[in-house]
Amino acid sequence: MKINSLYLALSLLLCLFISCKHDSKVVFDEYQPTKGVWEKNDVKTFVWDVQDTLTAHDLFMNVRVNNDYPYSNMFVIFKIYKPSTAIVIDTIQFQMADPNGALLGNGFSDVKESTLWLKEHYIFNETGKYKMTVEQAVRALGDVEGVPALPGISEVGLRIEKAE
Repeated sequence: MKINSLYLALSLLLCLFISCKHDSKVVFDEYQPTKGVWEKNDVKTFVWDVQDTLTAHDLFMNVRVNNDYPYSNMFVIFKIYKPSTAIVIDTIQFQMADPNGALLGNGFSDVKESTLWLKEHYIFNETGKYKMTVEQAVRALGDVEGVPALPGISEVGLRIEKAE
């Protein structure tokens, strides 16, 4: 009986250790909440410190979305501010739903988490504080003005990993 209890305790401890394992590729991972909608003027800002100017990195935007999200895609504008104030600006379109309208991403409930590529094999060529801003730039079909509030978005995140 004592052996079974010891085996169970060790198994639980091993499971706990494995689930808490740190991903050594991850350099930065942060989420910022919305109020259930991502307002046009709610620019998400992420700040991190860079010391490694030799290793390539992959930059991802993580988005947590629910079934209230009405579009099949998402446009975002992101800006990377380098320590020397040089700016990298890009606009990217992401597919958020399949042709049948089902949200893409991972998740068991109506909330899906999508990991979206921003930059692949990006080299931070200066040390110091970097800042990235991300804003939604979705437009309804035929409209020139952007959508003022994007429903169904609960969190927006930035993840930076060492590239393989």
